[in-house]
Amino acid sequence: MNYQAILDDIYGQVMGIKDRGIVASYIPELANIDIQNFGLHLKTNTGEEFSVGNYNRGFSIQSISKVLSLALASSFENNGILNRLDVEPSGHPFNQLALLEIENGIPRNPFINAGAIVIADILVSQLDNPKQDFLDYVRDITNDASINYDFKVAQSEKDTGYRNYAAANLLKSFRNLKNDVETVLDFYFHQCALHMNCEQLTKAFHMFANRGKCISDKTRLTEQKVKRINAIMLTCGFYDEAGEFAFEVGLPGKSGVGGGIVALLPDHFVISVWSPGLNKRGNSKLGMLALEQFTTKTQLSIF
Repeated sequence: MNYQAILDDIYGQVMGIKDRGIVASYIPELANIDIQNFGLHLKTNTGEEFSVGNYNRGFSIQSISKVLSLALASSFENNGILNRLDVEPSGHPFNQLALLEIENGIPRNPFINAGAIVIADILVSQLDNPKQDFLDYVRDITNDASINYDFKVAQSEKDTGYRNYAAANLLKSFRNLKNDVETVLDFYFHQCALHMNCEQLTKAFHMFANRGKCISDKTRLTEQKVKRINAIMLTCGFYDEAGEFAFEVGLPGKSGVGGGIVALLPDHFVISVWSPGLNKRGNSKLGMLALEQFTTKTQLSIF
């Protein structure tokens, strides 16, 4: 299959679209990103790579990082994750608080903010130096020591993260947060502020398409845990638009309000897209369209 020709065709189509969505502004630092950016990168399990546009320009991956933090937390034995959060779609926006109150401090899944904060709490308990150890983990699975946090974005999130503080304190009130709220959120804000490009994202997610083995062929997760994380990505990876993504694209994946989306077909490929303009649900408007076009043109999905 001529993947490069397919990516070039998609690029030509999306670059002609005038309505590119709206760049996230509730995190002030993200509002400075040029909405004209668009990049695609595809890595197959046989080692081939194809790309187009701004695929090597870094951006804040935001909620995409929640998959990586979940993977690291899952690698620890007897961590009690499933006692502290559920694996059901929320049907609500990522920062909604009402369900957390109704369901006694048990987040619906690890990809809404409250669930990711619980995962952050687990990592703070497990790691000696959480921010550095998590960064080292991401560098290790990508074999790329250049990956770092965007400290301006992390500070911007801290300055404006009122709903995350509310969620963390609510979790604390239900005794589902073991560590200090400030400590957990400091880690969480840095986690979300990981600065990566599309090529680096495809490498980071290679292990989810490769039965738990990262690009250096080291096993980082068991096949059972990979299966479960992929299932959560399919059902919960796009907030209250997860059903639409499964319907239109048909791949496990995860989005972030920085405009990135990464998706994969187990045993075949990982594909990442970046377009910072968001739709009303907080997902990349052109990124969603590009991935729908990709699975339509290639006839490759899990369905």
